[in-house]
Amino acid sequence: PLAKVINDNFGIIEGLMTTVHAGTASQNVVDAFSKKNWRLSRSCFENIIPSTTGAAKAVGKVIPELKGKLTGMSMRIPSADVSIVDLTCRLEKGATYDEICAAVKAAVDGPMAGVMEYVDEEVVSSDFRTDPHTSIFDAKAGISLNPNFVKLVAWYDNEWGFSNKMLDLTAHIDSVRNK
Repeated sequence: PLAKVINDNFGIIEGLMTTVHAGTASQNVVDAFSKKNWRLSRSCFENIIPSTTGAAKAVGKVIPELKGKLTGMSMRIPSADVSIVDLTCRLEKGATYDEICAAVKAAVDGPMAGVMEYVDEEVVSSDFRTDPHTSIFDAKAGISLNPNFVKLVAWYDNEWGFSNKMLDLTAHIDSVRNK
């Protein structure tokens, strides 16, 4: 959602996404052998593990105009829940950080209501446990090098937020089917 809002308002020339990701059920709790991915075979409780992410590729499928403009990676960390994404990008249309925040706030209050949220407090990951939003923009965590180069930060509860979106999708399908 954040990449869409930024692209719709300012245009993304190119960008990198890094998810700092809480452990998942697919990770090992102790070191183990793996032919496929040595890093992910290591204990998720004791390591920061660089890995791939499907999120950057998925953005290009959902927002075709961003295909080939974003790529990314993840850092799996020893945290039980809640992850954060860092979107660093070059913008076509320059803007102050305050203007970017205002555009995100307008989207949260408008077309992205219920999908995105906006916080401007000094928060940490545990503040977002069981948050149903897909993305919570953290206005206090981002920075701008200049009007065309920004680092934006958004939180998400990977399990709870996803589950809530599946419930929303089910309700939508049911409403369409019952028209």
